[in-house]
Amino acid sequence: MLSVGVIAWIGAVFLAAGLVKGVVGMGLPTVAMGLLAVTMPPAQAAALLLIPSLVINLWQLVTGPSFRGLIKRLWTMMAGIILGTIAGAGVLSGAHAGAASAGLGAALVLYAVLGLLKLGFTTPARHEAWASPLVGVATGLVTGATGVFVIPAVPYLQSLRLEKEDLIQALGLSFTVSTAALAIGLFRTGALASPTTQLAGSAAVLMPALAGMFIGQALRQKMSVETFRKVFFVGLLALGVYVALEALW
Repeated sequence: MLSVGVIAWIGAVFLAAGLVKGVVGMGLPTVAMGLLAVTMPPAQAAALLLIPSLVINLWQLVTGPSFRGLIKRLWTMMAGIILGTIAGAGVLSGAHAGAASAGLGAALVLYAVLGLLKLGFTTPARHEAWASPLVGVATGLVTGATGVFVIPAVPYLQSLRLEKEDLIQALGLSFTVSTAALAIGLFRTGALASPTTQLAGSAAVLMPALAGMFIGQALRQKMSVETFRKVFFVGLLALGVYVALEALW
């Protein structure tokens, strides 16, 4: 039975993660996994993440303008994400919790550094046929091992130079598929020890996540998104270092 303090912390984490999602358009799984890892094993944190991530990213996917076109263009990447996530999900189980925490910390640091440096590249259309499935598998392996969906999917999708709305929808597609694949992987490896109870807990944190997202969307109209991004990535960098060092020591 979780204490009142832990329940309050979990609610605050999803409120904060939703706020980041509302302001910058991504970051809910990354923030939630990073903060929850301070108080619980990565597999337990990933289980809490499932329903908020699925609902919010599915909404981001279906409200975009280019659903069919993106499916046709990115289906090999999505297939790779599914295969990689299911293959890597065993790392999140209890026997590998330390490795999962260290990997999570490393993923947070890498994502923060890429965000702060604004390192970008362009993937020519002629290379997508082989690059998309490879990026998908790599993203899946990272997702399965850490519960974080962003590496290398986000930099790759940005490199395709999609229109703004198409990019947001493509991110929603990638994160939706990653969430569904992670749920399957956690179930197959036994990390969802009490599926009904854990999914009920995940459903309970949907409301603070949605509330945070709506607050973030409102704040986005009144603040410098660039300033927020810098603060977000610096905080994520510090959190990643902390999570990694705690796991290694």
